[in-house]
Amino acid sequence: MDCSRHHFLKLVASAGVLALASLAGTSALAQGDYPQKPIKLVVPFAAGGATDILGRLMATTMGEKLGQSVIVENKPGAGTMVAAAQVAKSVPDGYTLLLGSNSTLTLNAAIRQSLPYEPIKSFTMLGSVANMGLVVAVNPQSGVNTLAELVAKGKDKNSGLSYASFGSGSSAHFGAELLQSALGTHMTHVPFNGSSQSLTAVMGGQVPVGVDSVVAAAPQLRSGKLKPLAVLSAAREPLMPDVPTVAESGYPGFQAEAWFALLGPAGLPPAIQTKLENALKSTMSEPEVQKRLKEVGLTPQWSTGKALLARVEQEQPQMRAVAARASIKAD
Repeated sequence: MDCSRHHFLKLVASAGVLALASLAGTSALAQGDYPQKPIKLVVPFAAGGATDILGRLMATTMGEKLGQSVIVENKPGAGTMVAAAQVAKSVPDGYTLLLGSNSTLTLNAAIRQSLPYEPIKSFTMLGSVANMGLVVAVNPQSGVNTLAELVAKGKDKNSGLSYASFGSGSSAHFGAELLQSALGTHMTHVPFNGSSQSLTAVMGGQVPVGVDSVVAAAPQLRSGKLKPLAVLSAAREPLMPDVPTVAESGYPGFQAEAWFALLGPAGLPPAIQTKLENALKSTMSEPEVQKRLKEVGLTPQWSTGKALLARVEQEQPQMRAVAARASIKAD
């Protein structure tokens, strides 16, 4: 090989190394400067509800922490699957995030043979956000005044007792079946399309018992149109502090609730993941955010992405067992 050719090859090789270094430097710079444009937060529920309020509170405060706008996009449908699939397939650059729930990560997988995403592998877990309590309530004319009285009636297989929820395979459905397992009752599930229909049926006497979210049921409970028997959460709910928990009513350790978490698509760069996790932690520690969430019936419940992943891995087999025992299937 002559000297000129050797020199030329060295120049080409050097140029290649410089180009790769430049690309790596650009990528690192981009991650370090993240975010450089608005971020989209996909909320898998309709506008106006408690979960939408949660998403918008998070978006406003996280935007302030990150120095960029966070824009909420409501994408309801199919038990959060529409929104989850959209985010799972998005570019993992930190500009598309999901306000997921236990339906997204544990319940859908328990009742469906296939999903348009993989609950663990499709997402980067960024942290837990809030819990939403559930309450078991009855029509005031039902003659049932306590959880013990409900158990006495519900243990009779011939009582014909039934309960309403806001949907088959919903968190209320799973919570009610966990409750039945603890109480030893035999109530028949009557699913409705949303809390409005479910609670109306209980208030009207068409179904004697209802299990619904504290958020949706609170107005009817305050007005006396429904009588609360117990909340399913581990602690009493701030919106109804006089209502005992199931655990306090004679079933120690019982707990069932809906919960929400912040997710990104799988493969988020570590620097971006860390920045988002820190912004979420800071957001959820804001007193005003915590105050507003409690006002609408949500309990702030921050955790790390690692702790969220552990929760999902623990709950998935538990929910599959509940679904199998109670024959819970998707609509």
